[in-house]
Amino acid sequence: MIKTHLPRFKKYLIFLTIALVSPLAYAFGPDAAEQEMLSWSNRCFTQSFDAAATGKLKKWELTLTEDAFIRLRKTYANGKQEYFSFHLQRFDDMDYLGTVTAGTLKLHTTDDDIIVQTYNDRKGNVDTMAAVLDIPVKNMEPERLDSLRNVLMYFKKKALN
Repeated sequence: MIKTHLPRFKKYLIFLTIALVSPLAYAFGPDAAEQEMLSWSNRCFTQSFDAAATGKLKKWELTLTEDAFIRLRKTYANGKQEYFSFHLQRFDDMDYLGTVTAGTLKLHTTDDDIIVQTYNDRKGNVDTMAAVLDIPVKNMEPERLDSLRNVLMYFKKKALN
C-alpha cells in the first residue's frame, strides 16, 4: 500500500515544486542574467585592459555600471588623471584593431558623447568631448570580442527602452 502512494506523492511533490519555483525563476531570471552579463563584461575589461600599453599607470579602473555607463579612469605615476565616461544609450558600435595578443578596442558613440576630463595635467585641466574611446587591450579572442559587443548592445537596447 505504501508503494502505490509513494509514486503519486512524488508526482505531486514534483508538480508542487515546479509550480512554486517556476514563477520565482521567471521573476528573478532576467535580473540574474543581466547581473551575470554585467559581471562578465567587467571581468572581461579587467582581464583584457593593457595597462602597460598606456604608459606608467599608478592605477586604473574600467567598468560597465549597472546604470549602463562605461567609465574609464586612469591615474598616472606623476599624478595626472584621465577620466572617460559615456552612457550606452549613445553607443554606436565597436571596432578592434590589432591581433589576438594585443590591440585597441574602439568604442564609438553616435556623436561627441564621451566625456573626457583630465586633472593634474601640466597643460592644465581639460574638459572636452569625444566620439571614440580607445582602450588598449590584450588577449582578445574573436569570440570574446563578439560576446562583449553583444553585451554592450543588449544594455544599449535596454537603456533606450
